This record gives sequence, structure tokens and C-alpha cells, in this order.
Amino acid sequence: MREQKGLFGKVDWLLVITYLALVVIGWINIYAAVYDETHHSIMDTSCNYGKQMIFIIASIVIAIIILLLDAKIFFSFAWFFYIGAMLVLIGVALFGSEVAGAKAWFKIGNFSIQPAEFAKAATALALAKYLSHNPLDPRIIKPQFLAATIILLPVLLIILQNDTGTALVFFALFVAMYREGMSGWVIIIPVLIALLCVLTLLLGEWWIIAGVALTLFAIWYFLLKYKMKKLKYVLAIFGCCVFIILGFDTAFDYVLSDYQKNRIYVTLGMEKDQLNVGYNVHQSLIAIGSGGMKGKGFLEGTQTKFDFVPEQSTDFIFCTVGEEWGFIGSSIVILLFVFLIFRILRNAERQRSVFSRIYGCCVALIFAFHVVVNIGMVLGLLPVIGIPLPFLSYGGSSLLGFTILLFIFIKQDANRLSLL
Repeated sequence: MREQKGLFGKVDWLLVITYLALVVIGWINIYAAVYDETHHSIMDTSCNYGKQMIFIIASIVIAIIILLLDAKIFFSFAWFFYIGAMLVLIGVALFGSEVAGAKAWFKIGNFSIQPAEFAKAATALALAKYLSHNPLDPRIIKPQFLAATIILLPVLLIILQNDTGTALVFFALFVAMYREGMSGWVIIIPVLIALLCVLTLLLGEWWIIAGVALTLFAIWYFLLKYKMKKLKYVLAIFGCCVFIILGFDTAFDYVLSDYQKNRIYVTLGMEKDQLNVGYNVHQSLIAIGSGGMKGKGFLEGTQTKFDFVPEQSTDFIFCTVGEEWGFIGSSIVILLFVFLIFRILRNAERQRSVFSRIYGCCVALIFAFHVVVNIGMVLGLLPVIGIPLPFLSYGGSSLLGFTILLFIFIKQDANRLSLL
């Protein structure tokens, strides 16, 4: 087994530079989003941009420490990190502080820590270690079930904190399981169920039931050549679809709060609510649209300057980019994210270590989920679920968590000739 030479081995400096570029872009836009003329220094720690500077320094220090560590540590202690993260998630559900309706934070002096942000890396490490020893076979249920349990445990604990947005991020890891041999039906079936639910809301349950009946009848009659042996399977599928449709309709009416229903209605275009549920998105679209091709210029955004967009330095930071830097600036940010994600995937596929390959795939999927959902909700294309844009959104926990997630893989990639 060959060992890497040099202090940092074969570090992918393009990934490091992309990371630093996104962090700096985020810092500048956080400054623009919460700019205060009485505290104009970008290093003023009484403001969010000054605090973000502290988080950036801490993140860089942690990144350097990770690069200096032996890459085998993350493989050897993967279960330790995972169990520790789960215990902390239990602790925050019991004793944490509530912020914006989610009991997901530990208060330490003037700072707050959100353990769920660090659980992403821990879960990716544990899943990578398990799958590196237990290759998946679509015909064997047990390994698939245990791998799914590794993902679903933090999902359950985070949902108990009332932080559904963060919990949804972990479902991206099922795509990594598919990459490693899980049956594609595990992904296709939930997508079809989600489609049924959306169509039920848009068209009504009885129209959808009728549509499903006609579709299944056509499949049986024309594709299966009306074989009677297949009819029982078609009827079973129809029964499941009816159960899902009616069950979803009942759950939507009696389980979800009015606020959650309205948010879904607004996202699907069934209602227009520009003053309440849809206010953030409406103001965000005004900000992005007003930026035009080149943007209004640094600190010149009127939507930004007059605080029209709530949470603009956190979940809605991308609308600051759109307003002040325009289509060109927004495109540059998106291209940087695309490069980051595809570079991670490309590097993951060149690993000799199965553990490193799977972990790299998990990292890319987590980043992809955050970028697509965050920008999608800012543009009004997806529901507002409250997840940050990696490296750009204000917040110490998210910046530190994403840094740890990325640099563990950069270290694994630097040690890519190793089998561990």
C-alpha cells in the first residue's frame, strides 16, 4: 500500500479554491444583506458579518487540522462519530433551545450550535463504512434495511426537533445506496407516491383515482396482452394507489397545520398569498428580477437595503446575489456550485477505497440537495423548507458543518492511492 508524500499529500487545490471563493462570496453578500451604516466595518463582530468572519477563521483552522490528520482516522472512528452525533441529537431534542419554532440548538453564551449540521458528515461516514463492508444486492433485504436505518435514525431525531427541512436532506443519501446496488424501485416508488400526492392536491382525489384506474387498465390490456394471471397484480397496485390517495387526502386535511397547507398551496400555484405565507418568495423574486443582467451594484440593492426580504442573510442569501450582482453574478455562483459538486463526484469515482468513494458520493449529494432546494425555494419553484445555501448563508453551524463534510473528503482524496 502506497502512502502519500508531503504535508498535505495530493490535495485537490481546485476544490479548496472553489470552497474559499464561495465562502468569500457569502461573506460579502452577508455584509450587503445586513449592512449597517453605524457599523460599516466588515469585521465588526457586533454584526452578523463580523461574526461570520469568526466562523470563517474557525472553519479554515478546522479544515487545516483535517488535512493534517491521518485519513484512516475517519474510517476507523466512523461509528464513534455517528453514535456521538446521535447522542447529541437526542440531547438537543430534550434540552435544546428553540429558535424559529425548531428545538434544534444549544446556546453557548452569545453563540448557538445546531448539531444536525454536523450529523450530516457523521451519517455519511457511517453509511460509507457500513456499505464498504456490506455490498448491496437488490435481492437481499437485510443490508439495505440496515443501511436505510443509518439514514433514517438522524431523520427521526431531527424531526423530533421540529426541523423538517434539515431532516429531508438526509434522504439524498438513498441515491448513494442506489449507486452501490440498491434496487431502483426504492427511489422510483417514493417519487411516484409524491407525484400521486401532488396530483391529488391539484386535481382532486376522485379524478386521480379514475386516472390511475384507466392507466392500469391500459397497461394490462395493451402491454400485458390482458393476461389474467397479471390482473391480480394490477388490482393490487390499484388498491395501493387508492389507499395512498385517500390516506394522503385525509392526512393533509387533519394532520397538517393551516400554515403548512397554505405554504404548499402557494408553492403549487393554487393560491396567491403575497403578504403572509408567500411574502418571502414574492419579495425574493422582486429582488432577483430587479437585478437584471449586471445587478444594481454592491450595497445598491433596494430590496436588500430596506429589509424587504426576511431571513435574507441566511436562507434567502441568493436573492442578495441576484439583486446586487444580477444574472451574471448569480450564474457565476451557480457554476461554482456545479463545478464543486461534479468535481467531488469525479474525484469520488477515482478512489481505490470503497469507503472514500461512497463518502464522496454522499458529500456531493448533500451539497446538491442543499443547492437545488435552496435556490429553488428562493425562486419560488420549491416549497420554503428553511435550509441554508452552502458556504453563502450566514451561520456558524452550517459553515463549520459543510467545511468538515467537504474537507474530510478532500483528505480522503489526497490519500486516494490507499485502500482504506
